[in-house]
Amino acid sequence: MLTAPPLSLYVHLPWCVRKCPYCDFNSHQARSALPFDAYVDALLADLEHDLPLAWGRTVHSVFFGGGTPSLFPAAAIDRFLQGAAARLRFAPGLEITLETNPGTAEHGRFGDYRAAGVNRISFGVQSFDDGCLRRLGRIHDGADAEAAVKLAQDAGYDNLNLDLMYALPAQSLAMAERDLELALALAPAHVSHYQLTLEPNTVFAARPPPDLPDEDLAWDMQERCQALLAAAGYAQYETSAYARPGQECVHNLNYWRYGDYIGIGAGAHGKLTLGAAQSIRRRWRVRHPTAWLATAGGAPALGGDDAVEPAQRPFEYMLNVLRLREGFLPGDFEARTGLPRTAIQAPLEQARRRGWLIEEGGRILPTALGGRFANDVMQLFLPESGTGPSTGPERDR
Repeated sequence: MLTAPPLSLYVHLPWCVRKCPYCDFNSHQARSALPFDAYVDALLADLEHDLPLAWGRTVHSVFFGGGTPSLFPAAAIDRFLQGAAARLRFAPGLEITLETNPGTAEHGRFGDYRAAGVNRISFGVQSFDDGCLRRLGRIHDGADAEAAVKLAQDAGYDNLNLDLMYALPAQSLAMAERDLELALALAPAHVSHYQLTLEPNTVFAARPPPDLPDEDLAWDMQERCQALLAAAGYAQYETSAYARPGQECVHNLNYWRYGDYIGIGAGAHGKLTLGAAQSIRRRWRVRHPTAWLATAGGAPALGGDDAVEPAQRPFEYMLNVLRLREGFLPGDFEARTGLPRTAIQAPLEQARRRGWLIEEGGRILPTALGGRFANDVMQLFLPESGTGPSTGPERDR
């Protein structure tokens, strides 16, 4: 039997000052004044449209992603949160994250965000090296990043994430280490550390930048930075996420544990378990902000609404939980997919024989070797058609 898992709320704010050449998220360059009030009204209408699918359930986290959510003033964030809290049951002290570009940080704004209820800030730093930042098309420099983090800390934030990338154009091993050392000197609670990849339909995919590190150098960067993070007291709890004890990202953990989330805003994705119907649905909104604003609150705002068929669920589940160092309990697989554990017995045995997965204390865990061959592990759980489902929403990388 399917059992409804914890529920989160994802809010997509799609505008940026400038589109980065590596970015494949649903983001759009702001070419004129942004319609803050109209967008908040549309978000609340969008939320009301999905409320019948989540009646009575408690929301455990809220995540404002983008785009650049910090382009929105605190008053707009506050009005949305008040409206959402009037429509949904918010857990006491729930985690509320706002993604922030250091180039849009202003003195005083973090205090206002905090007063609105935002209690976690995720900074898209990517690098502290000015040359790397220019090659990435970022609008900030290293000094801006450091100043923005300190502004947030001065406003009382201690739950901060820093996004860093490695294997950047013309980056050496020493430069990657230096980036991480500068990040750790700011004492964030959480670090997202991931490799630059050339995603389809991006400028970098069409015109790859010169001087990209090769695979061996990228691996050296990953190993060296993992060691630096561990030595500094940050535990790796997910493929690219590191945190001090007890400060893991609640919102992203819910994604990776195959939890549910309402997704609202232009291009937002959601996943909802409907216990009475014994079904799982993935819904997403139309991508362009203008089209979404014109239709929010009604069925035309939906870009799609698909059932996750039983044959797809093992792959969807493994695509998420095998990113986690904690692995999963077979009983959780049954509760969150509605399938018996025998549905994954054969691929589990294959993965064990190859040394990719082990069982300890009743949990199924990826080994170090399994972590290196994560894509191969997950492919064992693909349905016979060989086609996988949507990978889901945007999140801390």
